[in-house]
This record gives sequence, C-alpha cells and structure tokens, in this order.
Amino acid sequence: MRIHKAEIISVLRSRGLHARADWVDRELPDLVDTYKNGALLQMLGVDPAAISPADPPIHIASRQG
Repeated sequence: MRIHKAEIISVLRSRGLHARADWVDRELPDLVDTYKNGALLQMLGVDPAAISPADPPIHIASRQG
C-alpha cells in the first residue's frame, strides 16, 4: 500500500513535530510505500492503517462477449 507524503506531514505537524515533518517533506517521495518504509513510519509514530491509501482500489472489469 502507498500513502501520500502530505498525510504523513499533516500527522506530524498536528503533533507539533515540525522538524520531523520538514525532514519527511525533503526526504520521502510523494507516494510512500508503507511496506518499504514501515520501520520509518513506526519510528515516526505514524500508523499507515489510519491514513487513506493513495492506491485506487482494483476493480475487475466485466467482460463483454
């Protein structure tokens, strides 16, 4: 799953962690892979499950005969 970096920044700023938010803004891509960056998110105290995923849901297209 991927989440928007802006969501992480928002969580950190709401906690008054502006220096960490600035670092995240500089260092992470716009879409953050929660699997690849799980340890970092845990260290920052950000729960990816509490943030809406950036990936659109996968829909199976119906086949037309």
